Amino acid sequence: MKKFILLLLTASILTACRNTANEEAPLLHLPDDLKATLWAESPMFYNPTNMDVDAKGRIWITEAVNYRNFNNDSTKFLHHQKGDRVIILEDTNNDGKADKSTVFVQDKDLVSPLGIAVVDNKVYVSCSPHLIVYSDEDGDDVPDSKEIFVTGFGGLDHDHSLHAIVGGPDGNFYFNTGNAGPHIVTDKSGWTLRAGSIYFGGSPYNEKNHGNQKSDDGKVWVGGLALRISPDGDGLKVMGHNFRNSYESFIDSRGDLWQNDNDDQVVTCRTTWLMEGGNAGYFSTDGTRFWQADQRPGQDIFTAHWHQDDPGVMPAGDRSGAGAPTGITVNEGDALGEKYRGMVLSADAGRNVIFGYHPKLKNSGYDLGERTNFITSLPDDNAGYVWNDSLNTTDVNKWFRPSDVVVGTDGALYIADWYDPVVGGHQMKDTVGYGRIYRITPKGKSLKNPKLDFSTVEGQLEAFKNPAVHVHFAAYQKLKSQGESVVEPVKNLVNDKNPYLQARAIWLLSKLGEKGKAETEKLLASDNVETRVVAYRALRQVSESIVPYAEKLMLDPSPFVRREVIVSLRDLPWETTKPLLYKLMEGYDGSDRWYLESLGSAFAGHEQEAYDEMLKRFDAVGSTSDKWNEKVSSLAWRLHPPGSVKAFAARASSSTLNEKERSEALTALAFINTKEAALAMSDLAKDKMQDVSEQATYWLSFRQSNDWFSLLDWSKTGIDVEHERKVAEMKVRMGKILDEHMSPDEQKWNALAMAKDAVGGQMLLGMVADKKLPQGLYPIVAEFIFDNPSQAVRVQAPLYFKKKGAVVSYAIPSLVKLKADETNGAEIFQKNCSSCHRVKDKGMDIGPELTMINKKFDRESLLDAIINPSAGIVFGYEAWTINTSDGETFFGFLVADGENAIVIKDLSGTKHTIGTAKITSRKKQDKSLMPEPFSLGLTEQNLADVSAYLMNINY
Repeated sequence: MKKFILLLLTASILTACRNTANEEAPLLHLPDDLKATLWAESPMFYNPTNMDVDAKGRIWITEAVNYRNFNNDSTKFLHHQKGDRVIILEDTNNDGKADKSTVFVQDKDLVSPLGIAVVDNKVYVSCSPHLIVYSDEDGDDVPDSKEIFVTGFGGLDHDHSLHAIVGGPDGNFYFNTGNAGPHIVTDKSGWTLRAGSIYFGGSPYNEKNHGNQKSDDGKVWVGGLALRISPDGDGLKVMGHNFRNSYESFIDSRGDLWQNDNDDQVVTCRTTWLMEGGNAGYFSTDGTRFWQADQRPGQDIFTAHWHQDDPGVMPAGDRSGAGAPTGITVNEGDALGEKYRGMVLSADAGRNVIFGYHPKLKNSGYDLGERTNFITSLPDDNAGYVWNDSLNTTDVNKWFRPSDVVVGTDGALYIADWYDPVVGGHQMKDTVGYGRIYRITPKGKSLKNPKLDFSTVEGQLEAFKNPAVHVHFAAYQKLKSQGESVVEPVKNLVNDKNPYLQARAIWLLSKLGEKGKAETEKLLASDNVETRVVAYRALRQVSESIVPYAEKLMLDPSPFVRREVIVSLRDLPWETTKPLLYKLMEGYDGSDRWYLESLGSAFAGHEQEAYDEMLKRFDAVGSTSDKWNEKVSSLAWRLHPPGSVKAFAARASSSTLNEKERSEALTALAFINTKEAALAMSDLAKDKMQDVSEQATYWLSFRQSNDWFSLLDWSKTGIDVEHERKVAEMKVRMGKILDEHMSPDEQKWNALAMAKDAVGGQMLLGMVADKKLPQGLYPIVAEFIFDNPSQAVRVQAPLYFKKKGAVVSYAIPSLVKLKADETNGAEIFQKNCSSCHRVKDKGMDIGPELTMINKKFDRESLLDAIINPSAGIVFGYEAWTINTSDGETFFGFLVADGENAIVIKDLSGTKHTIGTAKITSRKKQDKSLMPEPFSLGLTEQNLADVSAYLMNINY
């Protein structure tokens, strides 16, 4: 009976949503000249994760019904015993709504697949560890064969895993994978990618990963990756790296890559253009440290999160704030109206929105322009959306979870909606697996799917013009196979009014024999910057050497063109390219970060030589470093070779420079991994200027945990002297506890003293974990350890000891109905939560910031997260216990895991560096660091108040 009532209630909610969706969208808010209709919904398909469009205009869906069965009970949720499925949806009568659903494949190898691409008769499905291709040779919508195209990706049944491929304008496939590594992938030519990071966990299958792995190109790639591979399965290449979990990347017809990335921090999601080879900055460059380990004093979370103050990292793009970014595309068609052409559409399931951007060239990169809430389920601007306490119910508008957005063959937009009260944390709440697809069209205009004929050149050219990415990709392949015979009709498209079609034509021309290549070469002299860039990119792929073309464009008036030339020279022989790179260096304006990073990447391995040449070319030889201009100082900062130690030390201690300039000099010095640099930093820690001495002291403390670990005798630096004294005292007490000749009273007295001390409490817990604490001491330790001054100790104590008093249970439905007092909620938060969490400018950055948590959760979901903190632990905030041979125990977040040392950040925000040689055991805990509310003495009314406060924060 209970199950029937639950289904009835769920059905009522879904019906309410369907009734509104069929109108011109009171459920979805979008521009006045567009309308949204419900195109398809369950039971035609369930839990959609990704979409693609075939040449017939049909929508293909990957389902993730069997999502996280390790965390979501398959007996209570919709479950497919035979594996997840790929579904084909079709509007057979052209009435603007799907009426046919076909199961293309159901496969036990499909466990929460996250990507699909339909290219002619091949269907590519991304499902870690495999990229699978199903072939339908006879066109009956049943696969005739299955091939593992490439394999070895981490992240089985994990969001941070392999994502969709997209056919590029050059005929290659582009795709990405999240940071749930390691990714050890060998392409069909035998080339192997090896990429990893400190991140693991999130599923039972993702328990081992590490950074600092080298691929066959000799480079260290880390974290999430953007990749390219040929349709034949060879030519695997890294296009960008060090993401957290870019859910999808998209390559437009110019060859520009776009991606969005996310974290559970509520201020750090972003959308950005991806420069080839770019380092997105989530981890340290070698992947051994989380951003939390590298956050500097006074550095805001967004800057620290994406390492924006570090040399070697690309600009972060648009900071969209809280959320969970998913699918992304570029609308290259005109069906919606010319003003929507070129719009980057970035879905954010956490924010219930499709963001819209109109990027413009700016210096050598792109400015995304003003972000708009293009399509959203929330009223007005969701940045100001406030949960309405008077509703006393779940806000179903926040159940709109767009997982993908694509452009159809008709030019309409199609939006897949996962539909669930929650997003993230490997959780879902909707037991019936409901999903839906919206269709976005212009008002007053009927869009129809064209009938495309790939058997003739004319039909292929029409398909080549189509805005659906894999339709024009398939047409590209057929036109390319005809060689020089189609040069003239393709050349005519270079002058089309649509710049994206122009770009497609340029790429294709370059592949049409020598005649087509010659036409492409002419375009290097175009008056249009983007035409020159596309022509150069295309020629790079069809020429034995790009150098002659680079020589033509190295003095181009556009920094965007010159930066593209720099990128193309990065992996060529140094002796051949350095004269060109030095000339291109002269075109640096002193402030263009994209240009600076492309230079730094091209000079990799030759920094000292490039630095010396830079000083000559910019007339800086012989002048004191505090007289450097902006060009010289920023280039030196990016290169930071060993020979620049004295120059940066002098800049750091110069009173003629401002504090920002001194800080940048200290940063450059900190990135030089030599004993001379460490000693110079040690001297600067004694500088008379406070800003210098404080930052230098920080760098000394920080760098001892990683690259400078073996350079100095850190015991003589005076760092953590008081802590070492306390450790020594507690070790004496621990020795007495373990001494079997000590009287029971003496053992109890020492156990009591340790239980009341922060350091002693940690050491006691380590003894318990190692099963060394005598059984007779458990009662006295249990009596006092829950009042230990260290929050870290108090949080761990329930793992080993029982606290007196009953555990309180909370009923979320009754909590939601309570009348809440936001003012009291703010006081409760300040007293109980702010020691770990920040709201606006108040609180600590130990756990995730909560300023904009109401963008991600409705009130019921937020209460569930507070009451059951261990049900969905935020990625990167898993608790670790580390025991050492000195008898110490450390508890907190593992933020760095290097060859020589690891770093634990405890609940006070203190970072502890522990030499790996001293570690006797390390264990990841199953429970969250966040205390359960009953342990804080919180009542149901307290929880109602604090949840109302968090849901109504204005920002």
